[in-house]
Amino acid sequence: MIPIAIYHWNVGIVSRGKGKSAVAAAAYRSGEKLTNEWDGMTHDYTRKGGVVHTEIMLPLHAPPSFSDRSTLWNSVELYEKAGNAQLAREIDAALPIELSREEQIRLVREYCSSQFVSRGMCVDYAIHDTDSGNPHCHIMLTMRPLDERGAWAAKSKKEYDLDENGERIRLPSGRYKTHKIDLTGWNDKDNTLLWRKAWADYTNDFLERNGSPERIDHRSNAERGIDEIPTVHMGVAACQMEKKGIATEKGELNRNIQKANRLIREIRAQIGKLKEWIADLFKARETAPEQPPQSPNLANLLMKYLSVQREKSRKYSQRWQQQHTADELKTIAAAVNYLSEHGISNLDELDASLSSVSDRAYSIREGMKTAEQRMKELQKLMEYGRNYQTYKPIQDEYRQIRWKGKQEKFAEARRAELTLWDAANRYLHANLTDTKTLPISEWKQEYADLKAQRDTDYTKLKAARAEVAELQKIRKCVDIALKAEQPEQTQNRTKRQEQER
Repeated sequence: MIPIAIYHWNVGIVSRGKGKSAVAAAAYRSGEKLTNEWDGMTHDYTRKGGVVHTEIMLPLHAPPSFSDRSTLWNSVELYEKAGNAQLAREIDAALPIELSREEQIRLVREYCSSQFVSRGMCVDYAIHDTDSGNPHCHIMLTMRPLDERGAWAAKSKKEYDLDENGERIRLPSGRYKTHKIDLTGWNDKDNTLLWRKAWADYTNDFLERNGSPERIDHRSNAERGIDEIPTVHMGVAACQMEKKGIATEKGELNRNIQKANRLIREIRAQIGKLKEWIADLFKARETAPEQPPQSPNLANLLMKYLSVQREKSRKYSQRWQQQHTADELKTIAAAVNYLSEHGISNLDELDASLSSVSDRAYSIREGMKTAEQRMKELQKLMEYGRNYQTYKPIQDEYRQIRWKGKQEKFAEARRAELTLWDAANRYLHANLTDTKTLPISEWKQEYADLKAQRDTDYTKLKAARAEVAELQKIRKCVDIALKAEQPEQTQNRTKRQEQER
């Protein structure tokens, strides 16, 4: 097994239409004070902690002045005139704690150079680390290309749609129907997968060069053939609370997911071993001479095991024999009861029973995966719902301020609350049809019901493991009995051969 380091990589867009600003984003990520010349707002994050490295990387044809953060992003802001303009692309990725700070910086630099700068993008990245075990990088990318003179060029162009005769298609408005053609290829959806994979490749290369056995994998559990419930991304706040010994909902959910995953792996491994054992027995019976066509009776083999154990115990004291016999009788009684209750009398029926236990365990697992996924969604809805309700009065107060200077001061003083409300507002509008009334109490009740169901399913999964453990005991007894039978069968075969002579 190769140890797996943390893989986290997300991409998003800094869009003016969603109330975001490239200058504000750059100021926050770099921990600097920058003024947005497009709207006149100043964003001061000089008191923000945890910014350990910042760097701007430019393609060869970019103006040297873009090495200044304020110049770069104000140039972007001023060139984009639309109120819904897409200003920058942003990637955030977890950095391996197994690498030193210098190696982390080199990793991000080489990754950005190969994936973005080489394609003509300007890169502004920052590494954050508050010593909470969550070092990560923020990579901001320009979305508009530069021409050979270093001036901003077009992102796309429009082309007319043509009918089957090659004529332009006129719309009811009198205009002609057109479609947009991307001139850079940067917005291609396939890029996301390529950039995600490249991050994993570069990171693993650095880990290998560093002599670390850990590796990361950009693929999902399903893509990697791992049929397990994925854990929840904790986030900085939850991680810090957990480190202080304060249990969080996310932490509790992750612990339960990890317990279920361990149990599933254990059941799968034990069933696999038992299936192999039965297959080997069947194969041995096919190749062995003078074997009866029917599968051996398990109850008879258990009785044979008991007699073997009694014979072995004769060399010990009488008291030890009594205790040993009592223990063995308990084992055999439990095994016989299990076989009787499940209608198992031979290896064929034992094999079928294993398949049944396996199917039942996998069915429970699928139900748990569905419940856990919904619980994750409910956690987000409740978190954003609480933030929306808590900070809405502050957002309302901000909107009611008419004087621009006073509004800016208010925004700077309440930046964190306004940011939380904005994030909650965007998430809820994207995932709910109605945000006027938030059914938080109903979400809490659904979460509690799913949690209770998950606990019930986990109990069922433990019962399945107990069944497999009982079958393992039966296997041990049957193995000893079969080995004891082999010399007897050899002796009987020898006697028959002598009689035939």
